[in-house]
Formats: sequence, C-alpha cells, structure tokens
Amino acid sequence: MVIFGVIRQELLGILEQKPLNSCSMSMITKTDDLAALCKTLAAQPFLTIDTEFLRDKTYYPKLCLVQLAGPGVDAVAVDPLVETLDLQPLVDLVENEKILKVFHAARQDLEIFYHLSGKIPHPIFDTQVAAMVCGYGDQIGYNNIVQDICGVGIDKGAQFTDWSRRPLSGKQMSYALDDVIHLRDVYLHLAAELENRGRTGWVYEEMEILRSPSTYENHPEDAWQRIKIKSAKPKAMAVLKEIAAWREREAQRRDIPRARVLRDETLADIATHQPANEKDLKSSRNISADLAGGKYGIQMLEAVRKGLELPAGQSPQPQKKPYFPSEMTPVLEMLKMLLRIQASEHQVAAKLIAGNGDLEALVMDDEANIPALKGWRYDVFGKEALALKQGQIALSLENNRIHKKYLIPDDAV
Repeated sequence: MVIFGVIRQELLGILEQKPLNSCSMSMITKTDDLAALCKTLAAQPFLTIDTEFLRDKTYYPKLCLVQLAGPGVDAVAVDPLVETLDLQPLVDLVENEKILKVFHAARQDLEIFYHLSGKIPHPIFDTQVAAMVCGYGDQIGYNNIVQDICGVGIDKGAQFTDWSRRPLSGKQMSYALDDVIHLRDVYLHLAAELENRGRTGWVYEEMEILRSPSTYENHPEDAWQRIKIKSAKPKAMAVLKEIAAWREREAQRRDIPRARVLRDETLADIATHQPANEKDLKSSRNISADLAGGKYGIQMLEAVRKGLELPAGQSPQPQKKPYFPSEMTPVLEMLKMLLRIQASEHQVAAKLIAGNGDLEALVMDDEANIPALKGWRYDVFGKEALALKQGQIALSLENNRIHKKYLIPDDAV
C-alpha cells in the first residue's frame, strides 16, 4: 500500500520532468491507447482521477468522461461513450493495490466505479476529507482548495453542461482536465501537511467509510425510510414498505429516476388509502387510468396486498428522532461551544469531528456509540467533552474571547 505523505520530496522532482506518457492526444477513444496510458500510470506512485457524469434521466449515474493524470504524466480524458472502447484497462488500473488513487469529493466517483466493476478502488485519498482534517473548512470545494494551495483560479462555467454530447467543446475539455492537473499539487501539499501534523492515519480512517459497499448500495427493502408519510399506522407502514420496494426495483430495472416510476407523495397516498382494486388505484394521486389498468397497476395492487398481509408486529417502524429534553439544551450548547474551540485549536473542520446528532447523544450518554468518542476524534474532542460534562473544564469569556480552563491538572483530562 502507498503511504501517502512520505513520498512528497521524491515526487516534487517528477512533476517538473517531461511528461512520461507518449500519447499526445487529450481524448482517448481507442482501447490500445487506453491500455498504453494505464500501463504508464500503473508505474507511478499515485494518479489523480475525476469523472463527469449525468444522472437526471437515469437511476444509476451515466459515466460520460474519465480524467486521469499522474506525476509527470499529462492529463488525459477517456471517452467511455465510445462503444468500441474497452474500459477493462481502466478498471484494472483503479483496482491496482500498488497505486494510490487521488480524488476530490470521491463518493460519487467511487459509486460509478463500484457499479462499473462491482469493486471499490483502493487505496484512495480524498483531498476534500484531507482538507477538512487540515483545517480548510467544512467540505471545501475543488476550486477553493486549488485557489488556496496553488494560487490558481478555475473557470467553472462548464461544470453543469451536458457531458454526453459529442464533440466536447474546448471549454469543457479545459475544465475537465484542470480537475486532475491541479489535483496533483493539492495532493502533494496536503499529504505533506498531514505527515507534518501526524494526521495521516486520520485520513486513512475516513477512507475506510468510503470503501464500504454499503455506502453505495440501495436496497429496495429499505427504500420506505426516505418517504415522508403522515400516517404511521402499522398497516400504512407495511404497505409503504412494499410499494416503495416495488418502485425501487422498477427504477433499478429500467434505469430511470425513482420519480419517473412514482413520486414520493404518490407512494404515501397509496400507503395511506390502501387501494384494493383498479378503481381505487385510479383515485390515488398522480395515477392515470392507463397506469392503473396496465401491468404496473397490477403490480402496485399486488404490493399493497402483500403489505396488508404482513403479520402483526412485523410492520416497519418510522424512524423518529430520539427525544431530547429541553432542560438539557444548555449542556448541548456548552458542548457546541467546546467543539468550536477544539476545532479551532486543532485546525480541523468541526463538522468532521461531530454533528448535532452526535452531540445530543453525548449529552444523554457518556458511553454513546458515536464517532466523537472513538479514535482521533476522542483525542481531539471526546475526552474533553466528557471532562466538561463532569465539571473538570470551565468555559469563560475574557477580553471578548472564549477561554477553556481546567479545574484539575490538564494532564489528568
């Protein structure tokens, strides 16, 4: 596995060398050219990678472009829309355990590769997460981090264009390739900063979350959880689970957005009124006569029937926000203040340490199963949060600045 950070000095020279790849084109459309590029990149310690995709008309993201670069390797775009182009060399490259794959805001890119090959690229480095660990703020955008680290402004005018249309304009290509060109310098800077601060392991912990297949899987049986429904009666919830699962499977099978099958409010309406026949179904919100009388109507009524036949006690329970007593609000506000203090003191994004739900759980339980009480988050915030709750730390205002005062020796905290 590549240990990012320790290689920075060696790579600084590589970036100044003449580009290594012999391919002079900026867009690859032939398998032989892709294989040659991937062979060159596979010999590097890391590569930078980004994708452009569309999702407005499909369930799964439609991959439209893949951009690649490496230390001393020119940025190149790969056109996955060319039917004769075999992407296997690219798949093999991103699954190569010997080369680090560097992304910015990697989640959607990783989802694309997961659905492309069934595997998640590894090892990976997400510069957005690394930037949060290094104190650049919450979920900093790529253009901002490039401006901060490289002093370069990026034209984002092509960001929301139609990436499926060919040919791509010069502006689109420039935008797409910039995303991996500057990412090399961003990575080197952040890797060195992490190593200097002893925080390389923090980023590795976060990358494990991105490597979990559950991050990218949508199980039809769980689809009901994203639907808002006024009635929480057991039968309504049982029907909602079945009709939502049917919609999810249909959207996946037809590769279309969920709303193109049925809208959320229609699912909620069906779950509430539980139509028993075609006539009842036609009375549901946004259900046309043709839809109710066709094969999909039959399938929806079957889903309703299955929900109604679910044995008592097996109906799904709506997820409710845990009760938080109002009298504990002052404690919550104290923890929020301490979080801001600790985030500033350690120069790490507060959002990465703990969210509001984590803080509420911590207020109620000193042994809550939350990330803030584990790993590096415990060292940065968790142990002091517990000390604050136990009266071992006091917060005060001095000269218009908030101060943290230990009421016992700080090495005992």
